[in-house]
Amino acid sequence: MPAENALTYDTWSVISLWTAIAVYALAFICYSMDLAKRSDSSIKQRDRELVVAGGGSVSAPVASSDEPIAHANNMMARIATTLTWIAFLLHLAAVVLRGIGAGRVPWSNMYEFAMTSTMLFTGVYLFVLFWKDLRYVGAFMTGLVTVLLGAASMPNIYVQITPLADPLKSTWLIIHVFVASLATAFMALAFALSVLQLLQTRRERLVREDPSRDEKKNLLRTIPNAENLESLAYRVTIIGFILWTFTLIAGAIWAQDAWGRYWGFDTKEVWTFIVWVLYAGYIHARATRGWRGTRSAWLAIVGFAAVLFNFTIVNMFFDGLHSYAGLPD
Repeated sequence: MPAENALTYDTWSVISLWTAIAVYALAFICYSMDLAKRSDSSIKQRDRELVVAGGGSVSAPVASSDEPIAHANNMMARIATTLTWIAFLLHLAAVVLRGIGAGRVPWSNMYEFAMTSTMLFTGVYLFVLFWKDLRYVGAFMTGLVTVLLGAASMPNIYVQITPLADPLKSTWLIIHVFVASLATAFMALAFALSVLQLLQTRRERLVREDPSRDEKKNLLRTIPNAENLESLAYRVTIIGFILWTFTLIAGAIWAQDAWGRYWGFDTKEVWTFIVWVLYAGYIHARATRGWRGTRSAWLAIVGFAAVLFNFTIVNMFFDGLHSYAGLPD
């Protein structure tokens, strides 16, 4: 493709991406407003429970401590989800336009990988919404994507379209990097759920110690309990772990094709394996050792922190065969 056409596609990609960032920010605001309304819902429901307990005339059912309070006033959550869909489509357009301009898959450098992986963060979140209402993590997910995507679009990260390095001219670029990005998206969702699990665990402990604490306005009363959050995070993590295992295997095969060896203790390879070990330990400990509650949540959080370290600090500051960050000089 002529350079001027590639530049045009890249320009429209950047415009679409920054528009998506703005819409993600609006979605984050709306999700945050919904969280505030959840706080109102929790205190109103608590008042109704107290009236029922006191023999009043209110006939609303008393919520079980194991079940979240119904959040009926969710208009802002619906608006936020619509905005997230719009942002996702703009984000997708930015990725596609970058790919058309480059004449290849758009994930060969730090900027392109961040653009694609954050798109999958949103895609996985929206996909899971068809199965389960997770809009209570919407603020977290859209906030995370806004920050990461905004940072990746800064001049010190953004690069114009460049030719592929020779080792990247392989079908494994399409398979290996895409699956790694998808695995990261599931791990990001598990991370969000684990953070909420820790907050919910603390609330439940405080309520057990002093039930009067639950009379206060608290949005955590409108989301699933800690055990259910942990169970959901565990299932999401298993999907991410399976994809990450494939990433590790595919990377070794690609390394054999590119450099004539499956493993060479390159920094990127080592950190990819460290991430695998952390999540394998999380799954094994929870399944066989009874590591549940806050310990499993912290393992999931540490695992995702290692993922972010692998795709940011390792790419930017460590030399090695995988030094394809493509950062501008």
